[in-house]
Amino acid sequence: MKYKRILLKLSGESLMGDQSYGIDINRVSQYANDIKEIHDQGLEIAIVIGGGNIYRGLSAEKSGMDRVQADYMGMLATVINSMALQDALEKVGKKTRLLTAIKMEQICEPFIRRRAVRHLEKGRIVIFGAGTGNPYFTTDTAASLRAIEINADAVLKGTRVDGIYTADPEKDPSATKFEEISFTEVYEKGLNVMDMTAFTLCQENKLPIIVFDMNKPGNLLKLANGEHVGTVVK
Repeated sequence: MKYKRILLKLSGESLMGDQSYGIDINRVSQYANDIKEIHDQGLEIAIVIGGGNIYRGLSAEKSGMDRVQADYMGMLATVINSMALQDALEKVGKKTRLLTAIKMEQICEPFIRRRAVRHLEKGRIVIFGAGTGNPYFTTDTAASLRAIEINADAVLKGTRVDGIYTADPEKDPSATKFEEISFTEVYEKGLNVMDMTAFTLCQENKLPIIVFDMNKPGNLLKLANGEHVGTVVK
């Protein structure tokens, strides 16, 4: 395996599948099977999931809601998604732990860094919910922060496109893909990989980001085995 420990970042929208809202159980099951494949080979895995398929704080603010209140609602949406993935992983025989930045003792453990690392060392898949627990911070920032805290080797950002392009490939058919790109080049070209806070955290801590298509079964296994998939930012 190329990595010993990774942080997998999934968007909430990716859980929708072909739906326009909510959670597609078939998509979640596919993700669980892909994650199981790499975990079976000994990789330590932590996961952060967004909540945009259920609620997005920034969008709610534009509709007139208080931003702080809206962001907390978004954090709760990430916990719902985390519980769905936790259930799917346990159905394929994996031991998991859900740790959240907001205390919810009845359904999960509070985030404690040493506890999270110990779970990983014991072979459990760790899911981090509720973002950073603070408003104004995205789940991309939560993913970068948690990856640094647990000493992950890389952030694997699973999306619905197969890497980073010169423009949005869904809107511009002439867009070309980068196989590898530096943090500085991403800044200079104004490419949208993560929000600036999340991206800067990775750059300052020399934590590589791999952007890849999570919806294609087998991609995660190829990445874990060192094959080139998606775009590497380092």
